[in-house]
Amino acid sequence: MDMMTLTGYIAAFCTTISFLPQVIRILKTRETQGISLGMYSIFTFGVAMWLVYGLALENWPMILANTVTLVLAGSVLFLTLREHLKHKNDHS
Repeated sequence: MDMMTLTGYIAAFCTTISFLPQVIRILKTRETQGISLGMYSIFTFGVAMWLVYGLALENWPMILANTVTLVLAGSVLFLTLREHLKHKNDHS
């Protein structure tokens, strides 16, 4: 493995794993009030586009990182959307 590929894997690991504490926190507390639904929507879509780009290039660090990030960011987005809808229905 060359140095640039290793650098890609390290960068991918760090940026991807950074979402794990947020997902765990939301699962434990069900608290999503501070999460921006708009930001996570745009971000998740962007990650999906990076994944498509990585697949087109057959770039494995990009594919792996964006697959995991898509799952984690998608989880935050899903949980946030679910809580927003729950609170909206509770106040109706």
